[in-house]
Amino acid sequence: MPGAEIDTEKQFLTATVENGQIHDLASFLNNTPETCFDYLFCESAVDYSDHFMMVYHLDSTKHRHQMVMKTKITDRENPSIDSMCNVWIGAEYHEREIFDLFGIKFNNHPDLRKIFLDNDWVGFPLRKDYTDPVNIVER
Repeated sequence: MPGAEIDTEKQFLTATVENGQIHDLASFLNNTPETCFDYLFCESAVDYSDHFMMVYHLDSTKHRHQMVMKTKITDRENPSIDSMCNVWIGAEYHEREIFDLFGIKFNNHPDLRKIFLDNDWVGFPLRKDYTDPVNIVER
């Protein structure tokens, strides 16, 4: 994919792209017979204080190879990214967890709602700037 940064020095081949390209890359890797990444085995977010990084671990059950896709979300006030649910159905619960604990919204998610915390919970416990004086959580 044009503009992708490829890293072969890690455990998994890693492709890092702009936020607006990540869904196209996912669809390409899933639908192309030579890659056939048909299984999303982990989707996670990482908080780097000034941005979030979305990380997708992929597997091809046909070819038995794996890789990682990454993209940066720079808007910390209203973080959002396209959902991968229409590429891999397994993304649905990963994205609900990330939404609940990081506050990242997934565009076009079929059922984006909290999965662990109560609906009245304030804040996002996995963010580096999260504090909870009641439960003595400080960062």
